[in-house]
Amino acid sequence: MLKPHPTELRRLVEEYETLTAARANAADSRIADLAYTLCVSTGTRDVGTALATARAWLASDGRDTDGRDTAAAAAPAAV
Repeated sequence: MLKPHPTELRRLVEEYETLTAARANAADSRIADLAYTLCVSTGTRDVGTALATARAWLASDGRDTDGRDTAAAAAPAAV
């Protein structure tokens, strides 16, 4: 299994979370599509596990789940 590009993975996670928070009826099919794509992308059948895996991959990429570069923030300032 190839790990998806962080930008694509972040977009999937954010869109899934936004749609599930709103729970609009029109969004139900899109939520199902996102859940499926997240599961396939992370190699699991459980959406909760897929989200946790995606978040862990994004965090290990040196970026926070909201896209901020945590590695740069943690690096000491140049003198």
